[in-house]
Amino acid sequence: MRIAVAGATGNIGSRTVAALGAHGHDVVPISRSAGVDLCTGAGLDEALTGVAAVIDVISAPPQSRDQTVDYLGTATAHLLAAEQRAGVGHHVLLSIVGIHGIHGIHGNPHYAGKREQERLIAEGPVPWTVVPATQFHDFAEMVVGWTEHDGTAEIAPLLVQPIAPDDVAAVLAEVAVGRPQGRHADVAGPETQDLVDMARRTLTARGRTVTLVPTWSSVFGLEMAGNALLPGPDARLASTTFDRWLSQQR
Repeated sequence: MRIAVAGATGNIGSRTVAALGAHGHDVVPISRSAGVDLCTGAGLDEALTGVAAVIDVISAPPQSRDQTVDYLGTATAHLLAAEQRAGVGHHVLLSIVGIHGIHGIHGNPHYAGKREQERLIAEGPVPWTVVPATQFHDFAEMVVGWTEHDGTAEIAPLLVQPIAPDDVAAVLAEVAVGRPQGRHADVAGPETQDLVDMARRTLTARGRTVTLVPTWSSVFGLEMAGNALLPGPDARLASTTFDRWLSQQR
């Protein structure tokens, strides 16, 4: 089956390309390095020739809320229009668990962008599946990287149920070859974790010393406390635990 992956060079995109290739699918990478620009639509028609399904795992660079919504919305609109012209039968979007209940005073830019993507896809011309996933096992370390300064980093005390990036890629590859489902069940890891503790343990595994300051912010506000980011009761749980993933990072 010929399947395109938008955002093919990223963390999840590259893993999804590998998962599809391992099952013998003909994978078309969609990225600037492959000659396709989602911001303008350049190269899309050529890339989607003969493609049966598209997996969308694109992300936006760090920007304001409005800029992120515009970036992801524009890219998604170009992608959907080209899919319609090419006769693509299935658009699969990787989204995030809990984003429809989290807005806050300023609004999380990435979550707002994902909500815009979901809206465009649900109202668009191509049959679709949205796959909401929880945060990845490497999310805590990523947050530390955003805020670290002079050996100190602020991090919100979020309760999460993290999932291994490879497990997310495997689910996306599986969903893409099936029938469009609309909204897929939440996808999550097997255990809940505290983000601050995840960060401490990941930094220890990396051999790094960073002073962590648990605190809330406009990006990770109090509306994200408690069970806000946890999957629903009918969630599909992947098998890779955080401990297992962490043991591979040492």
